[in-house]
Amino acid sequence: MGDLVIGTRSGAGEPEDPGSRTADSVGDPGAVGQRAHRTGDRTAAAGTAASDADGDGDEGAAQDEPKGAAAVDHPEHEHRQRSFWKELPILIGIALVLALVIKTFFVQAFSIPSGSMMNTLLKGDRVLVDKFTPWFGAEPERGDVVVFHDPGGWLNEEPERSSNAVLRGVQNVLSFVGLMPSASEKDLIKRVIAVGGDTVECQGTGPVRVNGVALDEPYVYPGTTPCGDKPFGPVKVPDGRLWVMGDHRNDSWDSRFHMDQPGGGSIPQGNVVGRAFVVAWPISRWATLPVPATFNQRGLSAGALAPPALGLAGAVPLTLVIRRRRLRAAAAA
Repeated sequence: MGDLVIGTRSGAGEPEDPGSRTADSVGDPGAVGQRAHRTGDRTAAAGTAASDADGDGDEGAAQDEPKGAAAVDHPEHEHRQRSFWKELPILIGIALVLALVIKTFFVQAFSIPSGSMMNTLLKGDRVLVDKFTPWFGAEPERGDVVVFHDPGGWLNEEPERSSNAVLRGVQNVLSFVGLMPSASEKDLIKRVIAVGGDTVECQGTGPVRVNGVALDEPYVYPGTTPCGDKPFGPVKVPDGRLWVMGDHRNDSWDSRFHMDQPGGGSIPQGNVVGRAFVVAWPISRWATLPVPATFNQRGLSAGALAPPALGLAGAVPLTLVIRRRRLRAAAAA
């Protein structure tokens, strides 16, 4: 990564005069021995330097090493810093794309704006909504807590938006990728009580009945009745639609209050964004949102007995016909 700096050493003696060397070698035999003596000194010095390199005695090399390391590490450090700032926009772009994909096809966070689902959900809670399973044909079921788009007229007021243009822009970007709730979409959150084909009602103080089966609703806000302040029904839910109610029956503008609208108070199944499956924030209120046990009662589904009954009705005459043929065959034999 870094640039390796290789230096050269200086300090060699001044070159000898070629003429004098010739004179020494030719005219002065003693000079030959003197040069030989100097050569031996240089050889001994080289041997001493090699010994110091193998051992711990080369203090000069130890002192030179930090300087060399600094010369190598400094450019590499700058290169790493430049690489980080160049890669940061790419990393942010990838993160935003992944967040957008997750929000569009898998999971989206929503903020609870009111107390209509107390005490299951409190105002300010953040829930995660499953948007993945509907791609495989999963449909909302009784007992599910669902987020859905306003079918029209359920939310008369416009969502609150910040007066600060910068904050609005940040919110729009973050909501687009699913990192915070949108300030422009008009969504609601309620519990599915009945589905298409069901007959639902709540008389007096309750309980709520689906296809004649009474619901045990421990999630209803304490101090209120299952019917709240708005008894209703019986109402037959059209196919492809859902009857939804808030858990705080005295503070929920739900299906009961829209029976004069198309669908008789029910909402189109296609308006459902997804099923809320967990309270993700605040941490102190983390909890899953399972389907209450009361919705698993036998006989609750209006069509649960239809296939067995039809099968039995068709099996009886078919059995009689087969028996008669066997009797005739036996008599003929």
